[in-house]
Amino acid sequence: MVTITDRAVSEVKTIIQQQSLDPEKTYLRVGVKGGGCSGFSYTLDLTEHVSENDEQWDVNGVKVVCDPKSHIYLQGTSVDFKDEIMGRGFVFNNPNATHTCGCGSSFSA
Repeated sequence: MVTITDRAVSEVKTIIQQQSLDPEKTYLRVGVKGGGCSGFSYTLDLTEHVSENDEQWDVNGVKVVCDPKSHIYLQGTSVDFKDEIMGRGFVFNNPNATHTCGCGSSFSA
């Protein structure tokens, strides 16, 4: 399973509220796609669409989904949110990554 930290959950809830989305129908989709400087890029989206094959779980009131192919690469990953002087955004800590790019948004496994 992918872990979402309390800081990341709080930020997702803020975004859902700011965009006037229904928290009961809105899911945080965590995934990967081919591309980026290291082979795979992380993806985060808010969606109302869930496939019957998606892994689903709840993290402190945020509904999270992940497609089966992405879940293979993200098993054990933690998603955090950083708000620092040099930037703010979601950060992935992926134990399956054998190499990550300098910006942290792509990896190889």
